[in-house]
Amino acid sequence: MRAFTIDRRRAIVSGIKPETEHLTTDEAEYSARESLAERVKELECLYGISRVLHDSDTDVPHMLREIVEILPRGFKYPHLAGARISAAAGTFQTGRFSLGPLTLAATTAAGRVEVSYPAGLAASDPAPFLPEEHKLIEKAAADISLALERIRAAEEKKRLEAQLRHADRLSTMGVMAAGITHELNEPLAAILGFAQLVAKTPHLPQQAALDTQRIVEACLRAREIVRGLLVFGGTAPQKSEDCNLATIVRDGIVFLEPRCKSAGIALRLDFGTDVPLVLGDPAQLTQVLVNLVVNAVQAMPAGGTLTVRTVREGSEALLIVEDTGIGISAETLGRLFVPFFTTKGTGGGTGLGLPVVHGIVSSHGGSIGVTSSAGEGARFEVRLPSRGTLPS
Repeated sequence: MRAFTIDRRRAIVSGIKPETEHLTTDEAEYSARESLAERVKELECLYGISRVLHDSDTDVPHMLREIVEILPRGFKYPHLAGARISAAAGTFQTGRFSLGPLTLAATTAAGRVEVSYPAGLAASDPAPFLPEEHKLIEKAAADISLALERIRAAEEKKRLEAQLRHADRLSTMGVMAAGITHELNEPLAAILGFAQLVAKTPHLPQQAALDTQRIVEACLRAREIVRGLLVFGGTAPQKSEDCNLATIVRDGIVFLEPRCKSAGIALRLDFGTDVPLVLGDPAQLTQVLVNLVVNAVQAMPAGGTLTVRTVREGSEALLIVEDTGIGISAETLGRLFVPFFTTKGTGGGTGLGLPVVHGIVSSHGGSIGVTSSAGEGARFEVRLPSRGTLPS
């Protein structure tokens, strides 16, 4: 076989030659073998990436770390090539990657894929990337983008399914709670009425008077719990009128400011200028505010900052209550709106505050969401459909 110069061999592999120059038979065979070897490397690279994408679950960082190690193998000088992938999950690169003039890149909506050679390679091969390698990196970037979108869609589907299951459980509990409360109302009213009559008996012994007062107080507390269950079940009487969330916050916060001050909590109010009116019951919406603020205050035993905001988002009016307290664990987040679930311990609460908030918001055609993690405070976001835009 005829010996080729190094420069001529590189030119043949790269497909670069003067128009007037013709390849000998040996050179043509060499060119075909080298081209085939390059195509095999590219196909093996794509196959390796495909396997990772197919076998991966939702561990995106692990998937991208594997792919970034595979990418250099599909290029002309795999021992010199470095790769980097930048996506929402982070940036992953090989040790040889160095951003410079000898870098090939492809960008998609999901991120950016890059392959580089050391700058010193330009002295011996100023154009080290083959035409097919441009298609290779574009294909790899497109496949990665599709996989990331598939994983994101799967995670969103799981989230929505969990949300639907949670809503279904709450709906079932609401129906049960409504039935139970109606059954409890009558005996409670009878106990309370007779206890109050006994309390009015002339010359009642002191101990009997004390015991009767305890019965009355217990009945009143039970009645409040029943009312809370009625609200949660969506069967409590409700008025409907145009409500300005800013007005509800201003009026309701007056009763909460002293509690915040005594707990060493800085209160910040922020009212949007174009928040629309909502159709609802002012008393129940005030109860939503009070329950959320009291919950936030209890989450900041060492003081902190409580922010209450009203904002507009599209056609919705938002009431946002944020605190800098102890936060909520992932396990607790899933049970926040379950009746009688509480983390406050015996005597710390009935476990109906947030379920009642959920019931009120749902009965107003809205939704409530919470974002938090342990030690990082919490943000409750109430969304209510608008009644109309406030006049300027």
